[in-house]
This record gives sequence, C-alpha cells and structure tokens, in this order.
Amino acid sequence: MIELGRAEFEALVDRALDGIPDELAAMVQNVVVLVEDEPPADDPHLLGLYEGVALTERQANHAGLPDQIFVFRNPLLDMCDSVEQLEDEVRITVVHEIAHHFGLDDAELHALGYA
Repeated sequence: MIELGRAEFEALVDRALDGIPDELAAMVQNVVVLVEDEPPADDPHLLGLYEGVALTERQANHAGLPDQIFVFRNPLLDMCDSVEQLEDEVRITVVHEIAHHFGLDDAELHALGYA
C-alpha cells in the first residue's frame, strides 16, 4: 500500500484521461469522471464503476444526466506498492470504465487485457 493525497491521485486520473487517443476521447459523450475514496459497501475491492447507458445502447434521442465513471481511490492505493504501479492501475481502470461507455463488456475487456 502506498500513501498519496487526493489531489495527487486526481492528477493521476487526469493523466490517464489525457492519455486516451483524441479520436476516442472525441466520442466520449456526456460522461463525468469522479474520484471517490471508497467503493460501494457490497463490493469493497471494486476499482472503478461505470453507471450509465453505453453508446451502443442509446436511443437517437438520448438526453439527460451525464453518465458517471467512478474511480475508487483507497482500493487502488491498497493494491499498489509504488506510484508507478498505481499510475498503471489507474490508467487500466479509467480505460476499462470508458470501454464500458463504448459498450464493451468484461469478457471483451479481458480479451484485450483490461479486466
């Protein structure tokens, strides 16, 4: 486990988002990325969560509140032994949750090495 303040952790999430290729980032629509310290109590080891309607399932007239991607800080800190490892795990988590926004499921993500 490593110690890292919230602002520094959020900077890692920002870097992970900045690392998404521009052509993919342009297709991310109506999504907010939030850092939470703890995941839901029923899944304490969860690293990230996508809540919303994937682009592949949206109707043409889809409107409403933004989809949400949560990145859970404490489980990620608990599993990592270095800032470098944490940065890798944050990147993987962010990409994993954005992939859900694009409609990829866990089996597809596993095949791509993101699960």
